[in-house]
Amino acid sequence: MRNIFFIIILLAFVSCKRKAKTESVKETRTSGTLKILVDESVGPIVQEQIDVFSLDYPQAKFETTVKPEEKLLPAFLNDSVRVIVLPRMLNKAEEKYYNQRNIKINTSRFAVDGIALITNQSNIDSTITVKEIIDILQGGKSDKRLVFDNAYSSTFQYFKKLANISQFPAKSVYSKNSSDEVIKLIAEDKNFIGILGINWISGRNVKMANYLLKVKTLGVKNLSGKPGADQFYKPTQDNLINGIYPFLRNVNIIDCEGRDGLGTGFATWLRSQRGQLIVLKSGLGPHKLMPREINLTKENK
Repeated sequence: MRNIFFIIILLAFVSCKRKAKTESVKETRTSGTLKILVDESVGPIVQEQIDVFSLDYPQAKFETTVKPEEKLLPAFLNDSVRVIVLPRMLNKAEEKYYNQRNIKINTSRFAVDGIALITNQSNIDSTITVKEIIDILQGGKSDKRLVFDNAYSSTFQYFKKLANISQFPAKSVYSKNSSDEVIKLIAEDKNFIGILGINWISGRNVKMANYLLKVKTLGVKNLSGKPGADQFYKPTQDNLINGIYPFLRNVNIIDCEGRDGLGTGFATWLRSQRGQLIVLKSGLGPHKLMPREINLTKENK
């Protein structure tokens, strides 16, 4: 009896293993599991894309890590995760790791993002110039105070490069831990100007809807000789598409998997008509405006 019981258990175990193996999902452009790193400043638009892609392709699973840029890059550069979404391209030093191993770097732009400047609704000021922002970042005297989404964020790095500085001054420049914290601060304190990706101040940020009613977006005028230097522009979708809003960034998916898999499929889908419509509805600028087909029919007389 003991031998029979043992055989039954063994057969059940083998059967379960075979079943699990049979049910394992094949890695293709529309199925399998993709580990992906996402810069926090563009997190909402990427999550929307993942949600719809997963509906279209139920066998596609995503393991997503959303963090500020500087906290994502170590995992990408030590080969822990090979797909990342950033509002910029890799620099030469970052490309070196994959180039040394002869792994192709596939970079695809799928959206145009803008960095918004917001202030309390009760403030009289509704405009600011790029020169004013640079002066504050370089430590010049000003009664304005800037607050960023995170000290490790891509927006923080963007403005460091803009102002040509290695670190921000101790006064007049601050940071919070997230974009939502910036929105809350601006809604409650009129002494700050918040800096964050425009995706966070769209009507889709339902969680912060009550706070967003108490903030407004500043119009920005660019430096002389640059696009957007003729007047003050807000980060509207038209201004992103036309390239006249001063603080623009390309949102890229960077795939270093070295194979034709789910990463490749998702990157291709982001630039497809369906992916671009999601970008369009989000308020960001699409990589490419899709043509609309109009069917003309003759009316019966």
